[in-house]
Amino acid sequence: MSDGVDIRVVGPGDAVLFARVAPDVFDGPVDPGRLAAYLATPGHAMALALAEGEVVGQVAGVIHRHPDMPDELYIDNLGVTPALHRQGIGRRLIEALMAEARRLGCREAWVATETDNRPARALYRRLGPTEETRVAYYLYDL
Repeated sequence: MSDGVDIRVVGPGDAVLFARVAPDVFDGPVDPGRLAAYLATPGHAMALALAEGEVVGQVAGVIHRHPDMPDELYIDNLGVTPALHRQGIGRRLIEALMAEARRLGCREAWVATETDNRPARALYRRLGPTEETRVAYYLYDL
């Protein structure tokens, strides 16, 4: 925490940490009921970046368990308040979440982003992954 930003993996009982959230860390307002359900659900994983009691970054993921492949972490959301971009917080968040996933038995992780999201793609490339081109289909009306 030499830069004043502490990275912490959170779980059930940590909802109080979300009392103050900096702008644009999440895609929308944090709903207390959804937050409690997320934190209590086995297989969900989240790490926060905290500065002076305020959430300034977050990364959320889901552990996928398969009957025919090793468990994997899907990193499904990353956000850092714009005032703190390009300070390594996003990378530290992802590294903390991947360490937690390894602790939980995962052997790999994956993440997807839009092709035009240059900052995210640059961050993910610095982590040393294999980049693949895929097509995604979003089925909204369930």
